[in-house]
Amino acid sequence: MEINLDTASVEDLQAMVFSFTEIPPALQDLKLGYPPRSLTLVPELPITSLNLKPGDQLTVIESKGSNAVGGGGISHSSKPMNTSGSSTTQRGPSSLVGAAPGANRKVPASAPPIRAPPPASAKPSSSGPERVSIRSGTLIHRVVPDDNSCLFSSTGVVFEQNMSAAPRLRQVVAEAIKNDPITWNEAVLGRPRDEYISTILKPAAWGGAIELSIFASHYSTEIASIDVETGRIDRFGSESGYTSRCILLYSGIHYDAVSLAPMPDAPEDFHETKFDVSDQTVLDGASKLAGALRAKKAYTNTATFDLKCQVCGKGLKGEKEARSHASDTGHVEFGEY
Repeated sequence: MEINLDTASVEDLQAMVFSFTEIPPALQDLKLGYPPRSLTLVPELPITSLNLKPGDQLTVIESKGSNAVGGGGISHSSKPMNTSGSSTTQRGPSSLVGAAPGANRKVPASAPPIRAPPPASAKPSSSGPERVSIRSGTLIHRVVPDDNSCLFSSTGVVFEQNMSAAPRLRQVVAEAIKNDPITWNEAVLGRPRDEYISTILKPAAWGGAIELSIFASHYSTEIASIDVETGRIDRFGSESGYTSRCILLYSGIHYDAVSLAPMPDAPEDFHETKFDVSDQTVLDGASKLAGALRAKKAYTNTATFDLKCQVCGKGLKGEKEARSHASDTGHVEFGEY
């Protein structure tokens, strides 16, 4: 398998893997070295972010819903890569951009924040929040408002039991980017630093992988984001050796929090939202929580939903086109057709 290590993106690599194995990018777990270690796949980053060398062998595992927490899988290929030539293969399904992708590394996906009203299809059932019983209590799906600040509100819930913390948490992001121009450079942010900072401070701007990476560092806690549609778990800050973990659910365009209640009807003040990273039962239970939402189709496939730029009226297909349009034009407000 040949790919240009100088010009290709991680998404190009995933597309090539898909063409060989028919494993969708969202379920690809690429392992390198011995003992094999999983690579962090951030579609929008250049392939150089993976530190691959000519002749490296990759093992491709179908992750069956999560490539971040291990588990069984089926090995489909182990082929050498070299730098002679570039990928021209047809792209397969793409990982979601600007949210969970970008985990397990210090520098996440380069994607300017965009804003759009979440569609009704992403909302959970009106019958009440989902819940899953585990040994230590009941995991609760903590729903936050669909107001474009859901990532910040969910972060406020899990770290401070405060759903109204979004404005201050936006400021935390802005200060982190301002104070670290090396990590948060223009290439990573996908736009000029000052522009990104001014945009993320606006109430209508969405957050994603960049913001989750910053919050993991700010709170010295791993953040596990579970994709409802695929079951994939992206772990922000996992490389830092933090001893605690919090959990978010991601529907494709909306984040909610996960908390552990001592009893199903216990007041939220008694809920636990930070867990020991060694407690696999909590993470497994949260995956079941995501599975219950998946069964209700409580997610949105951002690769295929139709959007309209509210500034110029251009029609767009999926979040990838929306982010490209935002980068090209500076337009960051979108609505769903």
